[in-house]
Amino acid sequence: MFRNKKTILLGLILALALFANVANADYVFGTPTNLGVPVNSWDHDWKPSIRADGLEMYFTSDRPGGEGTYDIWVSTRATQEDDWGAPTNFGPPINTPDWQNVSCISPDGLELYYNDWGLWVVRRATVSDPWGEPENDSLTNINAMGASMSSLSSDGLSAFLYLRADWDLYVSTRPTRDAPWSEPVNLGPTVNGVDSAWESYCPAISADGLVLVFSCNRPGGSGGEDLWMTRRSTIDGPWSEPVNLGPTINSGKWENAPAISADGRSLIFCGNRDYDDHDIYQASIDPVVDLNTDGIVDSADMVIMVDHWGTDNSSCDIGPMPWGDGIVDVQDLIVLAEHLFEEVPLIQ
Repeated sequence: MFRNKKTILLGLILALALFANVANADYVFGTPTNLGVPVNSWDHDWKPSIRADGLEMYFTSDRPGGEGTYDIWVSTRATQEDDWGAPTNFGPPINTPDWQNVSCISPDGLELYYNDWGLWVVRRATVSDPWGEPENDSLTNINAMGASMSSLSSDGLSAFLYLRADWDLYVSTRPTRDAPWSEPVNLGPTVNGVDSAWESYCPAISADGLVLVFSCNRPGGSGGEDLWMTRRSTIDGPWSEPVNLGPTINSGKWENAPAISADGRSLIFCGNRDYDDHDIYQASIDPVVDLNTDGIVDSADMVIMVDHWGTDNSSCDIGPMPWGDGIVDVQDLIVLAEHLFEEVPLIQ
């Protein structure tokens, strides 16, 4: 199928020489959807973390049937197209009569980090094996600062954290999966701001390491706590000034505890936009493939992409993640081919 689309693309590109205005946005957020029952309950459901293959989701809840006040629960599904199954309680020794809170599942699903008066980790050899006993020896440097982990990089060697002492965002690293975590390093004033009243927490790193979404009460939002995003052009590059995700995602109440799917196509987060208790929501992250905003993906859009081939034009840089990878190339052509001849809503 892709070979046929590629032939169509190349033929149209060679046959046409069109010029059109390029759209201002390179991705948009879809309307958030409440995950509903059985994932959400009439109690607080919070801090989702999803395995990279999208088949296992861990979260925190105070719903009935647990071991204590707040427990860790897990929901699974057979494929990414299926609905999430009824959550099961993680059980002891992880869950106790005290408060346990999910930090994150590693992308490969072999490490689960959680808070229980400090940060702990449990491990398993494969996703089919039972979990081992909790340990925190590898987390000494993080626990010494009282930091809370929220997400791991795709290679499992960088952990993004927040510190309640100053409500800033930090990163801790390790050279290998068997090594202890380093002392957390502050992400700096560009990300965290300079006002001590701003509280940033729950950072979520994308699989490509170029986007960080987090919760914050800084000015310029919709009210309450909003979700904000900062980006960088390379893994070693500086983070940009954070931007608010806007009114489609942020409701004026509380939006927090985000997670980004491994393919970058979904944003999962928590909020009380519908009820007083926290629920888990999901919103799509959609690349803007109608480059000339005429309502259809066609040859004119392909010519625009070719016109900007090899550049860093953000409107044409739509792959492999919706926010691109810094260069207009075959990855972007593949994304465009997926939507060829589709009619799309006009961007307002």
